[in-house]
Amino acid sequence: MVISRTSYRLSLFGGGSDFPAWFRLHGGSCLAAAIDKSCWVSARWLPPFFPHKTRVVWSKIELVKERSDIEHPAVRAALEMLDLDGVEIHHDGDLPARSGIGSSSAFAVGLLHALHGLHGEMVAPERLAAEATHLEQDLLHEPVGNQDQLICALGGFRLITFERDGTWRADPVILPPERVRQLEDRLMLFYTGPRTGAGIRPAGPNASAMTRIQAMPQEALEILDGG
Repeated sequence: MVISRTSYRLSLFGGGSDFPAWFRLHGGSCLAAAIDKSCWVSARWLPPFFPHKTRVVWSKIELVKERSDIEHPAVRAALEMLDLDGVEIHHDGDLPARSGIGSSSAFAVGLLHALHGLHGEMVAPERLAAEATHLEQDLLHEPVGNQDQLICALGGFRLITFERDGTWRADPVILPPERVRQLEDRLMLFYTGPRTGAGIRPAGPNASAMTRIQAMPQEALEILDGG
């Protein structure tokens, strides 16, 4: 059995500029951090003694003979993408779904990590992020950007920069311990219940507002560095 643990993320500044429709024209910048709440995925080869071929345990329990019959869209797409059958997958999270902390991307990263592990592959975080992005954006057509998969796969506190050609950098933010403590002491995160209208992205800000949002990560870093 393989068990993966993937951190959820807190997006601080720049959200929205990580969508390809924006950064392919203007570039993008996000300041984000992994947090100490996680998504857990376990995967194992299912012994061939059951009437079902695949078992998936999440808020439901699915017992299916064909992977095309799997109800969970990300699990179905991941198994099809990696051409896998005959597995048992369990998902548990420290926080509920649709909480706004990148749970879907954390699950995608953790699921792919665990499934690669079944084949004895230790996949690089950058590849996990790319595969999770492909899974969510191209296969599932989810309205998500690119920062969530990166910060969930790479972890840490990072300034993520997106270039117009699709390349990116995820530079670690290095601060003195005392400055980190001051920042953490001034952050509060509240759970207000699951987000309604999941999967529906409202109209984004206009170009002028989006340009302002894109500049905020660097401004935040200057404030942190300047004390």
